[in-house]
Amino acid sequence: MQQRKYFGTDGIRGVVGKPPITPEFVLKLGWAVGQVLGQNNDNGSNKVLIGKDTRISGYMFESALEAGLSAAGMDIRLLGPMPTPAIAYLTRTFHAQAGIVISASHNPFQDNGIKFFSKAGTKLPDELELEIEAKLDEPMQTVEPSQLGKAKRISDAAGRYIEFCKSTIPYDVNLKGFKIVVDCAHGATYHIAPNVFSELDAQVISIGAEPDGLNINAGFGATQPQALQKAVLEHQADLGIALDGDGDRVIMVDAQGQVVDGDELLFVIAMDKHRAGVLRGSVVGTVMSNLGLEQALTTQGIDFQRAKVGDRYVLEKLQQLDSSLGGESSGHILCLDRTTTGDGIITALQILAIMAQSNLSLYELKAGMRKSPQHMINVPIKQPIDLENVIIQQAVKDAEQTLAGQGRVLLRASGTEPVIRVMVEGFDVKQVETTAQQLAQVVSQVAS
Repeated sequence: MQQRKYFGTDGIRGVVGKPPITPEFVLKLGWAVGQVLGQNNDNGSNKVLIGKDTRISGYMFESALEAGLSAAGMDIRLLGPMPTPAIAYLTRTFHAQAGIVISASHNPFQDNGIKFFSKAGTKLPDELELEIEAKLDEPMQTVEPSQLGKAKRISDAAGRYIEFCKSTIPYDVNLKGFKIVVDCAHGATYHIAPNVFSELDAQVISIGAEPDGLNINAGFGATQPQALQKAVLEHQADLGIALDGDGDRVIMVDAQGQVVDGDELLFVIAMDKHRAGVLRGSVVGTVMSNLGLEQALTTQGIDFQRAKVGDRYVLEKLQQLDSSLGGESSGHILCLDRTTTGDGIITALQILAIMAQSNLSLYELKAGMRKSPQHMINVPIKQPIDLENVIIQQAVKDAEQTLAGQGRVLLRASGTEPVIRVMVEGFDVKQVETTAQQLAQVVSQVAS
C-alpha cells in the first residue's frame, strides 16, 4: 500500500493544535475532501454529513470543515454530537456522498481526529484517501460564489438513530425487568444510549453522561470500567454497559461485577447465531484475540480467523471470507447482518436480546469460554523502532522457548499511541507475566 502522509488506519488523529490537527489543516482538509468527492460523484448528491463527539475542540473543527467543504461547493448537514456508528447509518439514509466524524474515540479530550465514511456507510476506500492526500498538496481555490455549499442542521438525527438501534433486535424482545447501568464516558452517546435501553422498557441508571467538553473518557467508559463495576454492584444491576467516547466499542460488566470484554461478547453472539443456524462463514478476531476464544469456538465447530488489529482489517477479512461476525478484544464488534460498522449500542442490544430470549444471565452465557492468561505491556517509544531488530527477535525466540508451544508472543506498534505493545499469552499466569516483563525490558532498552 502507498505510504500515507496523514491518514492512519482510523482516519487522521493527533493532539489539537499540533500538526496535522490544526484549524488551518482541517479547513483545507474539508476543501480537499469536497474536491475529491465532487470529482467522484456518481449518485448526484453533493451532501456531506458532519458529526462529532463531545470534545471542546469539536466546535472549532466542525466550523473549519464546514467552511472548507462549502468552498469546494459541497452542501453540509450538521448532526452535532453523535456516535461514530450513527454517522455511518445516517450517511446511508440521507443518501449523502460521505460522512465525517470529528472524534479521537477513547483518547483524552486534548486529542482529536477526523474519520470518514463512504456513501455506503463503510470506511472510505484507500484510493479516495490517497486522492485526498494528493489534493492537500495543491493550492486551495474556492468555487464561484454562486456555487458555494450551504449548511443545514439536522434536528432529528438522534431520534432517527435511536429507532434504528431498536430495530436491530426482534420486535417482540422486551427488556422489562432488566436493571442496566449505562456508562457513556461523557461522550457522544450521552443523549442516545440511555434512551435506547429505556425505550425498550429497561430500568436504566446512567453514569458518565454529563459531558463538559473536557471530561470525555476521564475515569469512565470502555477503557476504564472500574466506575461501571462499582455502580453495577451498588445498584444490584443485571449488567453494565460501558461505551467509549464515540460509541463504536463496548465493554460489559456482569451482575457479579466482572468485566466482560470484546472476546467474550463475540463468543456469546457467535454461539447464539451458531445454535440458531444463522452464523454466516467464519468468526474473525485479531492477532490480539484471546486464545480461549479460538479454542471455545473451534470446539463447537466454528471456524475462527485472525486479522491485523483494527476494525478496518477485521472488516476486510470478513468481506474476503463472506462472513458477517467479527471483532476485537477492545469491544469493537462488527455485526454486518445488523449494520456496516462497529457499534457499541447495537452490540449491547444483541447481548441483551440473547439474555431475554434464553433467560440466562451474562455470567452464564460467557461461561462456555475460558480465557487464557494474557499479559500486555505498553512500552513507550520516542520514535519508531524496527521490531525485526536482531536483539528483539532473539528475545522473542527466548520467550517462545519459555512457553514451550503452550502460548503466543506478539509485538506490534500501536496505531494511535507512541508505544510498542508487548503481549504474551499462555496457561500459567506467573510465567506469562514474567515473560512479558522480560520481553518488554528488552524492547525498552532497544528503544532508548
